[in-house]
This record gives sequence, C-alpha cells and structure tokens, in this order.
Amino acid sequence: GPEDLTDLPIAVARIKEAIEREEVIFIHGDYDVDGMAGSALLTRWIRRLGGEAEPFVPHRLRDGYDLGPRGIEAAVKRRASLLVTVDCGILAHDAVSAARDSGLDVIITDHHAPGDTLPEARAVLNPNRVDCTYPNKGLCGAGVAFKLCQGLASAFSLPEEDLHPLLDLVAMATIADLVPLTGENRTLVRFGLKALARTENLGLGRLMDEAGLEAEKVSAGTVGFVLAPRLNAVGRLGDPSSGLRLLVTEDPEEARSLAKEADVLNRERQEMDRATLEQAMANLAGEYDSAEDFGVVIAAEGWHPGVVGIVASRVVERLHRPTILFAMKGEKGKGSARSIPGFHLLDAVRAAGNHLERFGGHRQAAGMEIRRENLGTFREAFLEEAKKALMGEDLRPRLGVDLEVRLDDLTQELHDFLTYLGPHGMGNPRPVFLARNVEMVGPARVVGSNHLKLRIAQGSVALEAIGFNLSDRIDPRSLGTSPIDVVFQLQENEFRGVTTLQARLKDLRPSVGEGP
Repeated sequence: GPEDLTDLPIAVARIKEAIEREEVIFIHGDYDVDGMAGSALLTRWIRRLGGEAEPFVPHRLRDGYDLGPRGIEAAVKRRASLLVTVDCGILAHDAVSAARDSGLDVIITDHHAPGDTLPEARAVLNPNRVDCTYPNKGLCGAGVAFKLCQGLASAFSLPEEDLHPLLDLVAMATIADLVPLTGENRTLVRFGLKALARTENLGLGRLMDEAGLEAEKVSAGTVGFVLAPRLNAVGRLGDPSSGLRLLVTEDPEEARSLAKEADVLNRERQEMDRATLEQAMANLAGEYDSAEDFGVVIAAEGWHPGVVGIVASRVVERLHRPTILFAMKGEKGKGSARSIPGFHLLDAVRAAGNHLERFGGHRQAAGMEIRRENLGTFREAFLEEAKKALMGEDLRPRLGVDLEVRLDDLTQELHDFLTYLGPHGMGNPRPVFLARNVEMVGPARVVGSNHLKLRIAQGSVALEAIGFNLSDRIDPRSLGTSPIDVVFQLQENEFRGVTTLQARLKDLRPSVGEGP
C-alpha cells in the first residue's frame, strides 16, 4: 500500500493541515506528459478535498527544467505557503533551500534517481530512495502522486473508489513515460484505460474528440500514439501551462479551444519531425560509414530543441547506432540522445562530459547542452566511447519471436485470449509470431507514404497484412512470388463495422524453408 512510501505520513499530514487552514498549495510539475498529468491529478484531488491548489509547470525554453527560481517566484506571487513537486525536484537541493528561505514548506514527489543526499524538504516521496521499501520502483511521476492521493483519501476517510475516475491521468502518464507495464503499473493502466473510456475529464474528452478517437475503443497504443503526442507537442512547441490547463479545466469552452490548439501543434510537430529527419539524413549522407562509425552526432542551426529527441529515435530506427542531435542557436546548442539495446548512453555521455556544459539522463535517453567550439572534440570523444563499447558487436537490430505458428492457428478465440495479457507497451509487448512458407495472394503494394500492404494465406486461412514504414527497407518487387516468411503481431482491424484479424508485419523475407 501507499504507506510503504517513506515520508508518506508526513506529506499527508502537512497537506491535510494546509487544506484545513485554507493555505494556498502550489503544485509544481514538469513539462512532459507525466509531469502535466501528475500535477493535474494532484490539483484535482486537493480541490476535491476542499483545498486551494495552484498548478504550475515550467516553460521549456523560458524557465528551464525542474524546480528553479521561476517556480519559486510564481509560488511566492500566488501567496502559497506549501509547495509540492510532481515528477521533479529530487536533485533540486539549491532550489529547495531557496524555497524554504522564501517561507515555503516543500514536499517532493518524484521517481527519478536520487543523488547521494536528498534535498532538505519536509518530506521526500520517491520509491527509488535507498531507504524506501516500496516494492514498485518503476512508478512514473503521476504514479507517485497517485499514492499521495491514496494517502490523503484515507486521511479524509474517503473510499478509495472515489479516486478511480482519476486513473485516466495515471494511465496516460504511465504509458507516455515509457516505464515498464508490469506488476502494479499494468494494473494502474488497465483500470486507467477503463476510466478513460468514460472519462469525466473535459480536456481529455475533447482531446479524444479532436483526434477522432472513440472513447470506448481507447487502448494503450492509442494513448501512446494519439493522445500523449498531442500533449507532448504542447509541452515541446507551445506553452506547457496550456496543456496543464487542458487537464484541470471545468469549462467546456476552454477545454475545446485548448484541445484544438494541441491538435494544431501536434501537426506542426509532425511536420518539423519530418523536415528535421530529412535534413539529418542528408547531413549524414556524405560522412556516415556503417562499417567505421559506432555512433552518430549531428548538429544544425535552426532545429527546434523540442523535436530533436524524437528525430534522434527515428535515426536510431534507421541506422541502429546510438544517436545525438544538437539544435544549435548561436554559440550554444541543446542536444538530445537516444540509445540502442546493450549500450549505456549516460555512461558514454559522462565519459565525454568534460566537453559539455551540462547533461543528464539514463541508459536509453539523455539530454545535454554544449558550446559550439566544443562540438568537434565532444563528437570525437563520444564516438570513441561508442567504439570501445560496441566494437566487435553485430550492430543489426534483432527481432525477438515469441512463438512460431501456422496461419490456421490464428483464430478469433486465440486473439480474445491474448487480450487478457494486455495492456501492452514497454516491458509487456504484444506477442510476436513467426510463420514460415506463407503464400502471397497477389502482389505486395505500397500504401500511404511508405507502408507495405499484402495479403497472406496458408492452409485454410487468409489474412490482410500491413507493415508500417516497411517499404523504407523492403522493396515490394524484391519479394518476387511466394513463399515468404513473416514476423508479425496479431491485431483487430475494423472497417465499416466489420471486425477482422490482421497481421501487423514486423519483417518479412523470401522463405528459407523450415529452418531451426
């Protein structure tokens, strides 16, 4: 239960006191989806308990990341006496001292890795504290905030069920923050998706309308690929506080206009992603050598710092090398890095870190700032680290297959059973099947920008198959005629009210017979 979180009783008692004394409680989040959703969650619940909660998220370019001078200034301005962080603050020692000097009590809730010492706050809630026995170390920021809400519910003698409608925010944050969907996280997402299907949150409802999503059909996938990116775009390209307002508003008109804005920004972001990726690949065309280069570092003027991370992951998908993209502006640049399995990104960045102004991150992703004159030396140092770690490795992505099947095995009944394994996402992927010697019915064709579509058959079963972005790698003409081997996931496809099973292709090749 929530009581296993170190310091939870202290935090609950202090917030309860603040609500009863009608103090202003300042909720300071982070500008990503987890931070926005977690701040909205805590704000909505404290207001529900009769408290006065003022939510705030820093502006990416204006205020910088984490709890800092701008947040404290805003809290003082709003006459708050208690500041609660969500999804940030675990490393903000100086800011916490400054907040205390300004007369604020501070409670930190976060899930990021703590340093050797904790900030001197009234309470620090973080499952990753060394002295914390809470079993789920993989809670996201909104997950930690939810535990605090559970503690408050019991302090105010309210049934836990009253909190269930707010699990829509927890599910969205958990999926968007890419924490593993196992154990408690899987449960939170499972029930959160049910709450999202009949959400009472005006902003989330409008966001789904704008995206053309039917609430009752929402899955972990649609949250990750449709809802979260819209909020993310607001945090990256717009003003994150309008994303936060969208999640707390009780005004239908405001919900509608903010959801529209999120939709527009998301389209803008997709266009920026596409242009940036094109420029990055063009930039590499002359100089990248897959035999010699174990990493990729690209810098360009005029890129938006809010999209370089997303584009770095696209470069990784294409080249399967750890990748860093720098958005340069004058003498300085902001970088975002993404990794490949088996390569510890932060360790490599740290080893080359004396060429950087600052950096942070983990195994899979990192962010950094650099001065223009250090780009060359940093690139050399980072590529050297990548080479040391990856030399002699087979740098091709590997597809894991869970089970070899014949298409005849794939019944609606099997698919229905498989849904009990969900919700699927990070740490709990949808099962991947391999079928060998499958016939192609008619030719493969390219649909949309670069998706591969074909019909496959084996025994008595024929299936439509779609491979997203596969025509980048596989020329439909190279497949010739059957048979082929296919690696795929099973999904349902609805067209004009009729639901059929469909194969979502991960890869395919001309058949190599029975094989191992």
